[in-house]
Amino acid sequence: MSADVKEYRVQGLTCGHCAGKMEQEIKKLPGGEDARLSYNSGILSVHSTVSMPEVEKILKEEGASLDMSGESGESGHETPSTADGGRHRRMFAIVAFSAALYAAALLWSDELAPWAGLTLYLIPMALSGYVTFMKGLRNIFKWKFTMDTLMTVALIGAVAIGEWKEATLVAILFGLNEWLEGQGMEKARRSMEALLQVAPKEAVRLVKGQEVVVPIETLRAGDIVVIKPGTKIPSDGTIIEGRSSVNEAAITGESMPVDKEEGSSVYGGSVNNEGLLHIEIDKAYKDSSLARILHLVREAQETKTPTELFINRFAQYYTPVIMVISALVTVLPPLLLQQEWQTWLYQGLAVLIVGCPCALILASPIAIVSGISRNARGGILVKGGVYLEQLGKLDTLAFDKTGTLTKGEPHVAQLEIYDEERFLTAAGAMEHGSSHPLAKAIMKEVLSRGTAVKKTDSLQTVTGKGLEALIDGQRYWLGNESCIAHLAVPAHVQSRIDEMKADGLTIVIGADEHKVLGLFGIQDEIREESAAVMSALHALGIKRTVMLTGDHPRTAEKVAAAVGVSAFEGGLLPEDKVRRVKELTADGQVGMVGDGINDAPALASAQLGIAMGKGTDSAIETADIVLMQDHLGKLPSAIRTARSVNRIIRFNIFVALGLKIFALLLTIPGWLTLWIAILSDMGATVFVTLVSLTLLLPRKEEDLAAARANSPIPSTSK
Repeated sequence: MSADVKEYRVQGLTCGHCAGKMEQEIKKLPGGEDARLSYNSGILSVHSTVSMPEVEKILKEEGASLDMSGESGESGHETPSTADGGRHRRMFAIVAFSAALYAAALLWSDELAPWAGLTLYLIPMALSGYVTFMKGLRNIFKWKFTMDTLMTVALIGAVAIGEWKEATLVAILFGLNEWLEGQGMEKARRSMEALLQVAPKEAVRLVKGQEVVVPIETLRAGDIVVIKPGTKIPSDGTIIEGRSSVNEAAITGESMPVDKEEGSSVYGGSVNNEGLLHIEIDKAYKDSSLARILHLVREAQETKTPTELFINRFAQYYTPVIMVISALVTVLPPLLLQQEWQTWLYQGLAVLIVGCPCALILASPIAIVSGISRNARGGILVKGGVYLEQLGKLDTLAFDKTGTLTKGEPHVAQLEIYDEERFLTAAGAMEHGSSHPLAKAIMKEVLSRGTAVKKTDSLQTVTGKGLEALIDGQRYWLGNESCIAHLAVPAHVQSRIDEMKADGLTIVIGADEHKVLGLFGIQDEIREESAAVMSALHALGIKRTVMLTGDHPRTAEKVAAAVGVSAFEGGLLPEDKVRRVKELTADGQVGMVGDGINDAPALASAQLGIAMGKGTDSAIETADIVLMQDHLGKLPSAIRTARSVNRIIRFNIFVALGLKIFALLLTIPGWLTLWIAILSDMGATVFVTLVSLTLLLPRKEEDLAAARANSPIPSTSK
């Protein structure tokens, strides 16, 4: 966020349509061209040159106001405002009190003096409908047509024809509608804001041996911080002293603690469980994984899906059209058919109430925020509602191999030993201390077999061949086939070498001056969850799962068979991956899953890019969705959630429009009453709000499916 742009929390946002109108008014102020008011997050972003008194005046006209308890910041330190909660409680109290007075009026108004009975109706009408009435009245004079305008005209008309019972009920139920809208959106916001509260505000930094409490924004790479048991790690770093278990759920969505020791990397925002840790900060807070997540979550709330944009455009024309229809219903039957004016004025008022677009406008935003929040709790970071909608439409998924379907860490898949006594001993002595990935794989195998590690008398690297060493006065070689050029390789050994190569393995050969001592067959280790994830994706109806890799086709074939993708291609350059992804998008909705720099172009070319959480920064920045756990296991669950969001939005639109069309059709025989109109409008609003909030409920079948996808399975590559 630019330093010239300020962010403020706005309280009292109970209507997405109204938030859009306020945003347009603020944009008209000097310097306000880029102003943004998000109904989803309740955040107003304006340039510092914009007159805040003018902004407050615009907000006040719509019943909203700035929360002056503090500006909202990018750091994720903002606390959920209690102002909206207090406002919602007051609103509910007013509606409840009004409803009690209304019930009293219905029971006793006939037994009271006329003025007393009218007073019992007027008080709850004024209490529940005052704010809406005044907003609508101002809109009438400005020639602006909103849902408040509809309600104001309906109230005036109902009172004018003496329908006090209906007029009061309109005011009370519209107040109830606004409370439900606010409550629904606030619940979704609170769920999202809970994700934004994982960042600590302060850190304990070591300065010349002394512990000093500092704001986390001041931390820089190289600083040493002290993390006590039960406290949060302020930024990404490396443990230089101590050991403990760390809860990384805020970052990865994984609830099980992870054991950490000296040399282990840690995420900012994760919680130290028991041990005292000294951590060297690797990144300033603003560049940390946590800050990036919070920034992306905030951005995700601001984006609108194509469905939302369509509904908002539709609502701009829908409201004035409803007013025209209401006017026609009111005047045409009396003028053309000599019907009663009062009867058709009553019908016209009912049309206005039916036409209120509350439910239609609410059909999407609560569901979108709930869906993003649900996925984020599971470690799936969706960068915006548009990507959530797209995720639910995928029918094809393309996967990179290395670091995505595999761990990106070589391991010994096959081992052939011809000299039990010397092969592993020599290999361990030669590879000990090397940081090469193949050396690490060999050392892991050597140590797992309990082999003692000796020291070499001398060790040298032979370019293009491998290593040559002197151990206990005897010379040894370890490397590729070129390193045994001095030997006549027996037929059975050469046959085994050829078999391993045919299996797509990288061969490391150990030998002395006289014979081959043994063979290491090394390959990238397949992720334990990959096969279960492919099975779950196919069960979900994903038509094609395609693996695209630069590795040798034979290696690609073995990995593809092990994980169960429906197709694969090997030997691809980055530009080949882009070409192949574009070909796939020609006849499907394609998502690309990858982790490396070479995957970034393909991620950008797909309709949806999905990056592994421990992938390169370029891949994560390019992607639309990030698997923060660096684990494929929750991808099927994320797709289920996205599909549920899309399904609920379609259902909400169908219900909202269906109830309105049904009620409007009742005007043809003259059967539409204010009671039916009120109940259809309020019923639709209540219904779409509650249905959208079901996305936040835990779902047993999804949790079980995710557990199966997350559970380790034997790798067929071993």
